[in-house]
Amino acid sequence: MAKKIVKKGKWNFFMECQFKAPRGTQDILPDKVEILQRVELKLLNCARRFGFFEIRTPTFEKTDLFERLVGDSTDVVQKEMFTFCDRGGRSLSLRPEGTAGVVRAVLETGLVNEPLPLKLCYLDSCFRNERPQAGRLKEFHQFGAELFGSNFPIADAEIISLADCLFAELDVFDLTLNINSIGCLKCRRKYVEDLVEYYQKHLDNLCEICLNRLEKNPMRLIDCKNENCREISKNAPKILNYLCKECDEHFEAVKKMLDAQKISYVVNPYIVRGLDYYTRTVFEFTSDQLGAQNTICGGGRYDNLVGLIGGKPMPALGLGIGIERLLIIMEAQKNPMLIPQKECDIYIGSIGKRAVKVANLLALDFRKFGLSAQTDLVGRSTRSQMKYANKIGANYSCIIGDLEINEGRVTIKNMRTKKQFDILLADFLNEFMDEVCEGGK
Repeated sequence: MAKKIVKKGKWNFFMECQFKAPRGTQDILPDKVEILQRVELKLLNCARRFGFFEIRTPTFEKTDLFERLVGDSTDVVQKEMFTFCDRGGRSLSLRPEGTAGVVRAVLETGLVNEPLPLKLCYLDSCFRNERPQAGRLKEFHQFGAELFGSNFPIADAEIISLADCLFAELDVFDLTLNINSIGCLKCRRKYVEDLVEYYQKHLDNLCEICLNRLEKNPMRLIDCKNENCREISKNAPKILNYLCKECDEHFEAVKKMLDAQKISYVVNPYIVRGLDYYTRTVFEFTSDQLGAQNTICGGGRYDNLVGLIGGKPMPALGLGIGIERLLIIMEAQKNPMLIPQKECDIYIGSIGKRAVKVANLLALDFRKFGLSAQTDLVGRSTRSQMKYANKIGANYSCIIGDLEINEGRVTIKNMRTKKQFDILLADFLNEFMDEVCEGGK
């Protein structure tokens, strides 16, 4: 049971709560929500300039959608999904990532028949039942962008360029872009054979996770974070040496386009991504400020994904950005966007019953005009009301009492400059706006 004493003026409230938020989840309080909304709006607006429009899909889908698209051999499907049965006995799962639901929606709703390329983006809550750590919660938030209908390298470069512009828009710096090509199914067949053969010589030194991956998802072996496994992977076969002619030319073209756009990158043969659906280009943006789990953005091409759920084969690619990790980096870099901005255009205080009614009606006029106005709702004294106006960050304030009502005038105080001016109550809003505009505010 959580207990807390909260002091409020001359009263003490005894707060008692019998419940806590489930482990791996968090409450996002108003000051953080305001910051989050600003970040999200920047992401959506930047994506819109690239031609990406927002889509919203259900929080849960049929379990076999994720098993088929994400991969039944992945850690996500095997260990991390929140799965349940509805009353009809159908197996459903909370979405562990955003791409699968978008692909399903594109096919089911007929969006796939729109002029190509089709560009979609989303802001989703996702759910994975894994051990909570910094930037990785059981319920987390993700910005994603998906592009359907182009198999040309320019599309790969555009998705990476979008990510680069998103971070520039948010003034996030010191990120490293790692790129790789994991080829097509034809490339990987021989590569996986040689990879398994190599790792079978090191069974005694592999971690338990890698021993499991050796049978079910061999390519994930090379990006294991275990120190022993990382040492072994240094001499493992590299996928770039197995690319077919088409995949090799595709990757070279992507690199040339990134060079032309002056986007710096590192070719990293250990980037394979954690989901089965990736083909050819894969990439990650990483930060040294995130520790071992240093990926803030990941993505790549998944040309076989649409066909896996019954659609005609269609090339596609996308990216995902973890919002919690993004905020950790922004906080470490002291990003000014994370400074809460208290917004109140005017606080209209009151003394007496008549004044409370007048103040309330005046505040309503301001709100209808599109401005933020607050009044006293708890019976504070005049002094306490002015302290409150300052605390909520009001730009202007005034106190209305019987004298002001009888004389038909009220004194407005600029809370920043401390300057004051009088206006008529009968035309409060118009006179206020005139005075503020003349003052350059």
